[in-house]
This record gives sequence, structure tokens and C-alpha cells, in this order.
Amino acid sequence: MGLLEALKSRVLTADGAMGTLLYSYGLDNCHEEMNLVKPELIEKIHREYIAAGADVIQTNTYGANAIKLSRYGLESKVVEINEAAISIAKKAVSNGSQFIVGSIGGIRGVRKSDSTLEEILASVRVQAEVLINGGLDGLLLETYYDFEELSETIKMLRTITDMPIIAQVSMHEPGVLQNGLRLNDALTELENIGADVVGVNCRLGPYHTIQAFEAVELPENAYLSAYPNASLLDIEDGRVIYESEVDYFARASVQLRNQGVRLIGGCCGTTPKHIEAVKKQLEKLKPVESKETKLLQEISIQDPEPLKLEPLHEKAKRERSIIVELDTPRHLEIDSFVEGARELYSEGADIIMMADNSLASPRISNIAMGSILKLQHGIRTMPHITCRDRNLIGLQSHLMGLNALGLHDILAVTGDPTKVGDFPGATSVYDVSSMELISLIKQLNEGISFSGKTLRKKANFSVAAAFNPNVRVIDRAVSRLEKKIEHGADYFISQPVYSKEKIVEIYEATKHIEAPIYIGIMPLTSFRSAEFLHHEVPGIKLSDEVLERMKACEGDKIREAQEGVAIAKELLDTAVQHFNGIYLITPFLRYDLTIQLMQYIKQLDEQNKGVKVNV
Repeated sequence: MGLLEALKSRVLTADGAMGTLLYSYGLDNCHEEMNLVKPELIEKIHREYIAAGADVIQTNTYGANAIKLSRYGLESKVVEINEAAISIAKKAVSNGSQFIVGSIGGIRGVRKSDSTLEEILASVRVQAEVLINGGLDGLLLETYYDFEELSETIKMLRTITDMPIIAQVSMHEPGVLQNGLRLNDALTELENIGADVVGVNCRLGPYHTIQAFEAVELPENAYLSAYPNASLLDIEDGRVIYESEVDYFARASVQLRNQGVRLIGGCCGTTPKHIEAVKKQLEKLKPVESKETKLLQEISIQDPEPLKLEPLHEKAKRERSIIVELDTPRHLEIDSFVEGARELYSEGADIIMMADNSLASPRISNIAMGSILKLQHGIRTMPHITCRDRNLIGLQSHLMGLNALGLHDILAVTGDPTKVGDFPGATSVYDVSSMELISLIKQLNEGISFSGKTLRKKANFSVAAAFNPNVRVIDRAVSRLEKKIEHGADYFISQPVYSKEKIVEIYEATKHIEAPIYIGIMPLTSFRSAEFLHHEVPGIKLSDEVLERMKACEGDKIREAQEGVAIAKELLDTAVQHFNGIYLITPFLRYDLTIQLMQYIKQLDEQNKGVKVNV
């Protein structure tokens, strides 16, 4: 009798966690390598689950693909590790009737940029072919947070095998996936594309797993599965623990069965004792053939309030638009900063932009200064948001706060690593890349949180992305720019450019792109600062001509500043002919220099009235 045939008439008990037990033995490195290093231990764990009553066990291959094994330098041993896992599992059930399924774990979390979908599918295919050829009873796809990855994996597998596939998603929130898709709809779609058993595992404990299944209908041509964690995790003395009584977990398995689940096992924190208790509860129960599905309360997502000011990317498509950057202070005296922002805004800047601790050095929070400028002085502001300083929790909280304050213009950037700043020992977070951050911000604009939960109201962000054209091969930079558009970027702000030829090159390389580009212009204040920018600041390069001109003025502060402004004006002569968007960076709070450039732009626009800008 095959696995699917057994599920027609029985509620099957699956095994529990492998990693939890290996972790308890002090093995916290690559668990899949234990198939080669300690095969007797893996076999022992399999046998313990079988003795506990498991009808289905899974191979120790959750992370046995090239992408995950590469973290340990084991990517060349994919076939060897998977074949060993199959041999160990078969040896463990040699005298029994248990089913063996080959475990394949999801790779993507919230972060998607580490590996492309094509790379993931290619890696999983190599692993899957070993498992398929191993004569197992099915494949178990587990812990998939990214629904696209799981869907495409099933489609790929269905081109090479017709063996049973168990497909399990993981949720951050009960009943909803990371992308906002409801669990019932997700499981229905997985069934439609070829999964034989659909369900959930990991992240949530029994209580929330049961809650999630209350709104799940019984599939027409598939069966339901559930492998909950023992409980929500906790940290004790630096070690991960799961507080869960075995009897509680076993009683929960009955409630899962009452929700129509036919394959019930355990994930993180579960042990043979949990499975033994589950088996005792389930062994005399028949599968549920029908159930009443709990109707989910429809939570309407409110539209955002209409924007009071036109998004910058809309204005820049039509006419001149100027962004001015003014860094917030490194100290607690803010009067000069506020005065500078007021002067720049009154001179005609569309918005005052503030970096997010640029060069990894702490400054007054740009959200604090942005709200002060907006609420007290009526100034439109744009804060940067880096991926460096906040984890996903902090990023979402920060963005929700910005939306509540009415600060809807933001620039999403990766952020300079902490080792370049004032605190080189500080941690760089980087839960996501700038591209993923842009996608998540646009998800907030749909009223969906990072975890997939409704926010009850849509955010209203206009998202700018960084563009570094100061590279040898600009086509690569443009390709990255196009990828950011795919992730949702509305427009771009370039690093400062110090060559008229580079400005023309940027125009030629990007004229096919509809999203506006604001060309960065920053006046130099001294030869010393020019050398620093050229040699030490990532993403900025000065031409030999500019360096020579600044060196000729070295030592004369007034002449140096005047020459810096003159160079910037010459760059503006070219920039305004090709781009509506101009991004002026104010050096060292010298907003008087920026005002000179803003006035010069006005003069150029007056002279060029009626002349079409090449945008």
C-alpha cells in the first residue's frame, strides 16, 4: 500500500524534529553532514521515532542542496549526503512498514536576492533527482515561506516525477502567508498545480496552527498535513528552547484531525515523546470526511488619504524638480540645521532630503528632524532608510511611523557597512537588500505587513532608489536600476557626478527608462575634501580635471569654495539639458553654496524657456 492509499482511510502520524535532537547533542553545525560523519546517530533518531509510533519518517536532507551546503563548503557532496540519508532511513525501517519521504527545505525567507529562483530550482532539482532515484515513498517540501518558490518547485518536480508530493507552507501569522495570500487559497493552488498532500509546518505552535486550519476547506483531490512546532520558541542562557507539554501537543493533534488533517507530525522542538503521545491519541481515530469551515471576517483595507503634494517622480516627468540633501547634525544643537532647511526650502527646493546615518556615523534621527521640519515649519522632507541599522521588525515599525507622520517620500538604500563609521564594532543588520526593502515598502502600500498580515489601511509611500553611475561599465549599473524598477522603485537619485561627459553617458544609457532620474551635483569646498571624496567615499569618483582645478586653489578657502561652485555650475549646464530632476547635496551644512546653485538653475531655466529638455 502506498502513502496516498493509506491516507484514504487513516490518519497517519509522522515523525518530529531531527534538528532539535541533534542540537540537544551539541551538534549545531551542518546537520545534513551527519549523514556522513555520524550515520549511526541519524539512524538512532529515526528508530526512536519509529518506536514512538511514527508511520512516516523523513530523510535527514532538509538542507541537502548545493545552495545551503555551500555555507559549510559541502556543495560538492550533494549526491553523497542525500544518498547516505536514504540508506540510513531505509536501514532504520528495514523491519517495519513505515513510509519514507525525502525532505526538501525551502530556501527563501523574506530575503530573496541571495539566490535567484532559477538558481534555487537548479539546486533543488539535483537533490530531488537523488531522492527520486532512491525509491522513497514521496517527497516532503517543507518550511516554504515564499509561495512563488514552492509553486515553481512543485511545477519543476512534476516534470520529472509522478511520486507523491507533500507541500507545506510556513506562516508568520495564522492563516495568512508572507505575501498576504490566505492559507486556504494557497493550499488550493498547491493542489491544483500537482501537490498530493498540502499543509503547514514550522514557525507556529499547535494553538495557532489549529486556528489557521479552521478556515481551510477539505481539498477535493489532496489531503491535509500539519507539522507544528512544539510551541513558540524562547531563549534560555543563549540556547533556543521550546516550552511544550507532551500531553498538550497530543491533544492538539486531535483538534488538527478534527479540522480534516490526515498527516500529523512535529517540527521544531518536538521529540519522540511528542510523537508517542500523538500516536496514542490518533491511532483509533478515522479521518474526517466533512467539516464546517469557519468564515473569516473580511477586514477591509482602507485607502490612504489623498496626497497633499504631488509625488516627485510625477513632477520630474513634466518639469524641473530639485531635491536638496541636508545632513542632520552629529550633535544636539539643531538651530543651524533648521535655519538651513528653511532657507533652502524657501529658495525653491521641492524637498529636503536627510541621510540615515551616512558613512555609518550617528546623527540625529532623520525621522525626528523630518517631523520637526514638517510639523513646525511646513517643510516637505524625505528621509533615507537603510537596511543596515534595523531588522525587519524595526524597519516595518519605522515605516509605519513615517506613514503616520505623513512623511511619504523616502529613499531606500542598503547603507554603508558599520566598519567604515564611528563604531566599527557595531553590527550591520542587513536582513534585506535595498531591492527587497523597496518591495516590502510597496507591500505596505497594499495594506499588507512584511509578515502578510493586514494593516487595515494602505500606506502611501513614493519610493526613490539609489543609482551609482560612477562605474566603468555603466550598462551593469543600468541593469541594476532596471531590477529596482521591477521591485517597485518610482524614481532614482544618483550619486554625485563630476564629469559633463558622464552626465551625457548616463542620459544615453537610461533614455529608454520612464522612471525619472535626479542627477547628483555636490559642490566641492576644498581640495582636501575633493581628495577624500575621490579616494575614500564609496560610489564617488572625480575627474582628473576637477582634481587639478581644486588643487590649484589649495590653501585658499574662499577660492576653493568659489571653484567648487564654478565646477558645479558647469555640470549643471549639461545636466539641465538632459534631466528634469536635479539632486543637490549640501556639503558640511554650507547651504549658502547650494542656494547659489539653485539660483543658477533658475537662471538656466529662464534662458532655456521653450527649449525641450531631453528626458
